[in-house]
Amino acid sequence: MLYGADYNPDQWPEEVWDEDVRLMQEAGVNIVSLGIFAWSRIQPAEDVWDFEWLDRVIDKLHAGGIQVNLATATASPPPWLSKTYPETLPADESGASYWPGSRQHFAPSSPTYRRLAGELVRRIAERYAQHPAVVMWHVGNEFGCHLWADYSDAARDAYRGWLRDRYSTIDALNAAWGTSFWSQRYGDFDEIFPPRLAPYSHNPSSMLDFRRFTSDMLLECYLLERGILLEAGATQPITTNFMGPFKPADYAAWAPHMDVIADDCYPDPANPNRVRDAAFQRDLVRSLKPGVPWLLWEQATDAVNWRPANAGKKPGALMAETAQSIARGADGIMFFQWRQSRAGSEKFHSAMLPHAGTSTKTWDAVTGLGARLAALPALPPPGRDAQVALVFDWENWWAVEERDHPTRVDYLALSLEWYGALHKRGIQVDIVAPERVDAGYDLAIAPALYLLRDEGAEALTRFVEDGGTLLAGPFSDIVDEHDQFRSGGFLTQLGPLLGLRFEDFGALAGASTGGTGVGAQTAGGSVGAATAGVRFGDHDFTGGLVAESVHADAATVVATFTGGLAAGSPALTRHRAGRGEAWYVATMPDPDGLDVVVGAVVAASGVRPVVDGLPADVEAARRGDLVTVVNHSDEPVEIELEGTDAETGAPIGRRVLEPQGVLFALSPVAARSADDASEPELAVI
Repeated sequence: MLYGADYNPDQWPEEVWDEDVRLMQEAGVNIVSLGIFAWSRIQPAEDVWDFEWLDRVIDKLHAGGIQVNLATATASPPPWLSKTYPETLPADESGASYWPGSRQHFAPSSPTYRRLAGELVRRIAERYAQHPAVVMWHVGNEFGCHLWADYSDAARDAYRGWLRDRYSTIDALNAAWGTSFWSQRYGDFDEIFPPRLAPYSHNPSSMLDFRRFTSDMLLECYLLERGILLEAGATQPITTNFMGPFKPADYAAWAPHMDVIADDCYPDPANPNRVRDAAFQRDLVRSLKPGVPWLLWEQATDAVNWRPANAGKKPGALMAETAQSIARGADGIMFFQWRQSRAGSEKFHSAMLPHAGTSTKTWDAVTGLGARLAALPALPPPGRDAQVALVFDWENWWAVEERDHPTRVDYLALSLEWYGALHKRGIQVDIVAPERVDAGYDLAIAPALYLLRDEGAEALTRFVEDGGTLLAGPFSDIVDEHDQFRSGGFLTQLGPLLGLRFEDFGALAGASTGGTGVGAQTAGGSVGAATAGVRFGDHDFTGGLVAESVHADAATVVATFTGGLAAGSPALTRHRAGRGEAWYVATMPDPDGLDVVVGAVVAASGVRPVVDGLPADVEAARRGDLVTVVNHSDEPVEIELEGTDAETGAPIGRRVLEPQGVLFALSPVAARSADDASEPELAVI
């Protein structure tokens, strides 16, 4: 288990470095990410290079038994670069430059930036690729974190070239973008600009391509540096740090280019959905590279500095949050950063070594965590452990949140609601694109899959016909990969599978996005209503977002709308197709409705939790033969679990988990709450 942090010795006098190494050893640190923001120290002027200090730092770390994840240092250009080469600066949609004085002040598509960054990487690689301390390469840092899009002239020129490569001819682009609308037809690629500030809505097809371009430009920066490292003889794993569900970068497309997935995760202690949201992020990251352990490169030991209010962690939460990552496949646990900064924008951000020193609860938590991780046995890699696939797709994210739709959709919030209904049942979930849904799953849930590519529709159809259970909708199968309607109406690809014919969207009023935001205005589905009533057997709940008008040509109606324009029409249907079954929900259920709907498809598909019978707020996740159980509540809980304690080798049986307590168990077969008098059920794991 790798354990460490970002290390920024260039912020400190050299006499501190020996103490750093000694305290790292005391904390159990065995790796650091080094030099992430050191460009101005390594290259203080264009023709001046200073590596001697870095040589000494790496040698000290190596002598102390601490490995180095060496950064390419390109994340924050030095002041001389911005002054000498202003064409490297990015611009906002009005054309105003983003100036230096912060970080990420570079246009990713700038040829000049890429040339200068490439020279820096080449010199670092040639000097350190064979150093025995260097075990991994950290390319850039959180690509796009602060610069979600660039509209500079460099971006303009690169965008035109990207479009030429994608479409070859201007006629093909005009067809893909539907430019006959509003007299937008182009005669040449040089007539196209990034979607800068405009009087009204931009062409949605062009917006989709610009988001693809933005993701690709960031990826190109990574691939440029990766290529230089390999050319210099680097044989260590190469990667960069992701940020979970980060909209601007299509990590599903990036993942094949990473030797190992690394991620930064900062759960908000004040967020009541903190456990759910963090679990979603870790499941997403694990799903990007199946069967391969990943690395948590950044988390906080305590409070961060960049939220409006920065609450600290409750006692034990650091271990509980860390266990969430280990449970879902992490083989490395790291922090931002090693030593808390004395100056700069992040001086209030917690660190492994607090500014208050070692006589602190943070230091106690850090050293305690290091000792516990060091005592863990070798852990199995994550396997095909989930029975459920939640369909989550970046291109759909970009398209479904575009303007001028029947209603506004917060795709991430909506996806988290569906995920949460599974998570609270203790069901493990993979988070994948539609094309990756296959017979290895028993259940797939695809909410708001507005943009559905042909290959994705084929995969979902094959999944059902081979025996899987699919729940789709609402607002799904509306447009193609160009954000254009297909001929023949809506649900043109999934309609036969679902046994449905789609008529109208039935948008509901109010700020409706996800399950908890369905609105509190007029209810019942009347004109102008924010919600629509639904009757499902003996259950009544409300739906938000839309109350779609669909016709069950071949499907069985399971639930109906109870009021308004959609009264009496299907709200939930199911249809047998091949050896499987396809369900469709025509609205976004409220939390009670989500629980009922998800419960129905879980029962129909035969999916079971990782461990049966766990109390509320106790989470379990599996990686191969290892099951991790975490008590996220504020009270002790007693569980009964068959299996072996991975840390002690002792049988588990009945066990009390303290608040935020963690149990690593090998091959458990059954579990129940200690106050559950029934016989424990076998867990399907």
